Amino acid sequence: MCHIACKRHLLAPHCLRPPTGSYQHVTTLILLAPLFLVFEVVQLVLSERYLGIKQIARRADPRMLGLGEITAFFWSMALILYYLWMLLLVTTSLGRIHGLSLLAISAVGFSLRRGSKMKWVLVILTFEGAFRVGLLLSLCAMIWRRL
Repeated sequence: MCHIACKRHLLAPHCLRPPTGSYQHVTTLILLAPLFLVFEVVQLVLSERYLGIKQIARRADPRMLGLGEITAFFWSMALILYYLWMLLLVTTSLGRIHGLSLLAISAVGFSLRRGSKMKWVLVILTFEGAFRVGLLLSLCAMIWRRL
């Protein structure tokens, strides 16, 4: 309603009000998308390191390479926060489709990886990560236009 009034009255003063509290909350939640975009790219790089072609050629088991205990803890916590953020994103009107899509891609990717041989896990992880990066870029672009 306000946008229609602004177009008619050429930015009437009542349209220049700051957004309400709920909109600010949603914007704050969605503004975390660039952080998770960086996390997703780093995750793709690490998956190449631990499951890459060189590792497959050596027939190395990535479970035996292992992360350090502190790194594994922070990585696990980041994953938990990422999935919690996806769930919270579903509760917003601006990010609902993106949140549902991110959760669906993660669920499908997990189920495919569970039933695959080690050499196909890297391929599935790469596609899964690429889809998630695309969705996060889309979410970042959407919020950028709204700011």
